[in-house]
Amino acid sequence: MQAKSFIRQIASKGAAGPFIGLLAVYLLFAYIGPSSFFSLSTVQAIVRQSAIVGVTAIGMTIVIIGGGIDLSVGSIVALTTVCIAFTLQAGFSSLLALLAAIVVGLMCGLFNGALITKLKVVPFIVTLGSLLVFRGIAKGASGEQKVDAPLTWLNEFLAVLNQNQNWQLFPSGVWIMFLLAIAVFVLLHYTRFGLHVFALGSNEKTAILCGVPVDRIKGLLYVLSGFFAGIAGILQFSRLTVGDPTAAVGLELEAIAAVVIGGGSLKGGEGSIMGTIFGALLMTTIRSGCSQIGLANWVQEILMGAIIIVAVTLDQLRHARRK
Repeated sequence: MQAKSFIRQIASKGAAGPFIGLLAVYLLFAYIGPSSFFSLSTVQAIVRQSAIVGVTAIGMTIVIIGGGIDLSVGSIVALTTVCIAFTLQAGFSSLLALLAAIVVGLMCGLFNGALITKLKVVPFIVTLGSLLVFRGIAKGASGEQKVDAPLTWLNEFLAVLNQNQNWQLFPSGVWIMFLLAIAVFVLLHYTRFGLHVFALGSNEKTAILCGVPVDRIKGLLYVLSGFFAGIAGILQFSRLTVGDPTAAVGLELEAIAAVVIGGGSLKGGEGSIMGTIFGALLMTTIRSGCSQIGLANWVQEILMGAIIIVAVTLDQLRHARRK
């Protein structure tokens, strides 16, 4: 695949609109905000602060395209940070701690997927319940306290770059987000699995008639969501440097918002990985810009809520025109 063709494909998969919105919002705050907002350091900070939501939202995009929802990802991230801290505290290597975090994410996703496919319970209810279950396990295991851990290279994923590292442009955690986004873009648009995910989200009954293994695909959606939540947990631990059972509260809502702002439909069958990344960056840009011009936190929350409502409304109108 030639590079130009690949870039053209990305632009045609729903990412252009969110990118234009992101660029417009950034330029607006650069105009009305302090001069420091229009700088490389500000861009680096925005991208770095978007990494956790961005990685989580990649997994959420897959689930939403398939017609599901996963409300448990924030709790999985918190449980993952506690797991990493305990693994390091016990004297195991950083690599083993990283692998343990991924396994925890996968197991949580497998738990959700098994309940949804075997018990035929709607994803909203299952993941709402597992949100509490995973958060409760994290709090119980940690004694409702933060778990200290020795400093390792895991703490460098989202660290601010020093002068000798400026050639990297962004810390490694951000590049992990970008690489994962590209990998999932290819998975969704150039593999049979991706075709099945879009078919499932568009019309489950039709997908069954076309021979799509619906239960298997559904289960894999939540396993992948758990995997990305595990990666996001590693990044969260990198930022906090401790295991925190109360971390990532509300992260699931931010991830869903990034998907919707990025062009995804809560009705299923539509979504853009690159659009999702731009959606996550857009939310962070708005928060950063509002902070720099001195808006109170409650004003920022109202603004973000309004943006989400507008995005969902536009999605509804888009579907109404097609009928």
